[in-house]
Amino acid sequence: MEQYKQGFIEFMVDSSVLKFGDFVTKSGRKTPFFVNTGFYRTGGQLRKLGEYYARAIKESFGLDFDVLFGPAYKGIPLAVAASMAVSEFYGRDIRYCSNRKEEKDHGDKGILLGSPLVDGDRVLIIEDVTTAGTSIQETMPILRAQADVKPVGLVVSVDRMERGQGAKSALAEIEETYGIQTTAIVTMQEVVEHLYNRPYKGNIIIDDKIKAAIDAYYDQYGAQQA
Repeated sequence: MEQYKQGFIEFMVDSSVLKFGDFVTKSGRKTPFFVNTGFYRTGGQLRKLGEYYARAIKESFGLDFDVLFGPAYKGIPLAVAASMAVSEFYGRDIRYCSNRKEEKDHGDKGILLGSPLVDGDRVLIIEDVTTAGTSIQETMPILRAQADVKPVGLVVSVDRMERGQGAKSALAEIEETYGIQTTAIVTMQEVVEHLYNRPYKGNIIIDDKIKAAIDAYYDQYGAQQA
């Protein structure tokens, strides 16, 4: 596993973004692990998060796109942080854009924040985590209602590696449905590989009990491997 991936996993733990216990996902699944990017709460954390996203974007997509779109609300700081990092580390000054939940009818009117979208824009979507593909179903109509844009891909922080609407993973289904590429900074397989029974700052983050709960979860919801 690349060193930056290991660093990102530990960064999630340090930021209380990656947690283990009993949770319920947006899609209603009971899960023993949860990723909540809402716990990145400081400027330093967001700067570092942007760097990890920028690295994943550069490796998977290059820099041949025009706009980084972050769906409201959690996607807004992700788009800002990642676009700043792409500019700082790779010298590419891309535009960022996000949507509002409700359209504004005065001042800076419309449903978008940041850059407007124009015909021909190549748009890369940035999200925190995709479990069942629900969010992307809401995002695509928003993009296409604004202009004749070309969605080129989706980048998330963690690939949960579980089924979407069918037997394949949510990311695989998104690729097939929308004809776009997807990638993640890390997968849950990499998270488990790095943390299972390995001390980190004096603690075992994933012990045998948690590992068994994760295995049971994937027995029920794990995606069909290609």
